[in-house]
Amino acid sequence: MNDQVIIIKDMLLDMNGGPYILAAGILGISYLSYLFSCRIILQLLKRFFKQTETHLDDVLIERGVLSRLAFAVPLLVIYLFSDLFPDVSSVIQQCLSALFVIVFILVVNAAIDAVNDVYSRSKFAHQLNIKSYLQISKLILNILAGIVVIALLIDKSPLYLLSSIGALTAVLLLIFKDTILSFVASIQIHSNDLFKIGDWLEVPQFGADGDVIDIALHTVKIQNWDKTISVIPAHKLIDSSFKNWRGMSESGGRRIKRAIHVDQTSIKFCDEEMINNFKSIELLAPYLDSKLAEINAANADKHTNMETLVNGRRLTNIGSFRAYMEAYLRNHPLIHDKHTFLIRQLSPGENGIPIEIYVFTNVTDWIKYEAIQGDIFDHLLAVLAEFGLQVFQNPTGKDFEQLKS
Repeated sequence: MNDQVIIIKDMLLDMNGGPYILAAGILGISYLSYLFSCRIILQLLKRFFKQTETHLDDVLIERGVLSRLAFAVPLLVIYLFSDLFPDVSSVIQQCLSALFVIVFILVVNAAIDAVNDVYSRSKFAHQLNIKSYLQISKLILNILAGIVVIALLIDKSPLYLLSSIGALTAVLLLIFKDTILSFVASIQIHSNDLFKIGDWLEVPQFGADGDVIDIALHTVKIQNWDKTISVIPAHKLIDSSFKNWRGMSESGGRRIKRAIHVDQTSIKFCDEEMINNFKSIELLAPYLDSKLAEINAANADKHTNMETLVNGRRLTNIGSFRAYMEAYLRNHPLIHDKHTFLIRQLSPGENGIPIEIYVFTNVTDWIKYEAIQGDIFDHLLAVLAEFGLQVFQNPTGKDFEQLKS
């Protein structure tokens, strides 16, 4: 400190209220330095960053890294002038050191958030979400910063506080139980690739069914199909069962598993007239040619008396319809030809005989999938009557009205 500053200091201290005037002057200088940093330097940096091609500097501005760093400027000014108050300079410097640590950890927190923003926009974000790891890093850094701040304020070594905390391990484990469980759950999620952002999860225990939009340290956010958002604790999600539909999306096919229930009273053997009508159906013609040749050959070998319906082998309308369903779906351009393809008749029950379709579409988009499925069953239900079959349906009011008449 030069002689002029010492003379000015002595003059101010000799005046009535001199120390207060000196403190007010220092605070004024520190405030002006803060305004200079924010209004001039920071604004110039923002203009410069906007002209650059990289997005990293823009994210630093958005997250307030530089604006938080500006808080260190007035603290530095006060620290430089703290020697003007020798009686309390050590206390002032201790408090300022603690504030420096707080500003530093605020800057680090904002920088970590900026790293997460930059990473979330990269091509690797859908493969590995690092948000939970960054959050646990922030938690550890904040705890360490808190220990350093307290150590500076009480003028003790941080190791002294750490040794004291060691005795409270059980209490700390209880306090941070959910955090520890969530951290372990995050490791399981990422290491086992259980799910990631964009996956379709179905979690019936929590009433969630939709896309994963965020994976944090403590919570997983799922946007349901009705646009509501379910927030589920990460460790509880791992403890419960859930269904990830990613495999369906990656396979390139989506399953159709639905049955048409046929009225059992409409099932019968095919007569010549029905067979002739069936032959006019282009999709069914190859099946009829091979099946009729097989049936006629089998009956001829056994010299079967075909005058009685129950003798020998015959075509049935439900079997012909099942063959038509298979031919129709085999020729459908939107049915996957590499996945399971099955048309099966299930056990008869109180709701008729189910003819189940078990195939896969070659598109996975929900809206297109539903349209394809709807078109298929629209056609099959409409063509059912051509085979002399009826869909099973419980009696309605109209049926009872017809009975009365």
